[in-house]
Amino acid sequence: MRIALYQPDMAQNVGTLLRLAACLAVPADIIEPCGFPFGDRALRRSGMDYLDHADYTAHASWETFLAAGPGRLVLLTTRASTSYTAFRFEPGDVLLLGRESAGVPDEVHDQADARIAVPMVAGLRSLNVAVAAAMVLGEALRQTGGFPPSGDYR
Repeated sequence: MRIALYQPDMAQNVGTLLRLAACLAVPADIIEPCGFPFGDRALRRSGMDYLDHADYTAHASWETFLAAGPGRLVLLTTRASTSYTAFRFEPGDVLLLGRESAGVPDEVHDQADARIAVPMVAGLRSLNVAVAAAMVLGEALRQTGGFPPSGDYR
């Protein structure tokens, strides 16, 4: 299981998602260009000291990301008709998240192997990308038995 962020706009969300990835031992991919100068300084506030534990790769473009052979691309999109709770995840899936301001372009949307959505109240646009990713990643890890072992569930 991986998380991939397509040209993210907000450093705070990237830092939060890298923290999530570190805590759940899920690698992440950042597909540039970003809407901010990508680097440690931009991510430090939201990622805190968790960034040192995050396994992430920055890709210069969508094409270089695809050339790395990412696996089955599962796009989180408000344009999907399948709920993430009805979707069958596989261990090698890549959860692809679009830009906070615009999602992904049609060419990226069309290249996804599957498209899923988080059910929401009608009339509202979308959840925060980090919140949506956490919800879907939790379900994907539950289905695939991919949560890291832990000895303390207080």
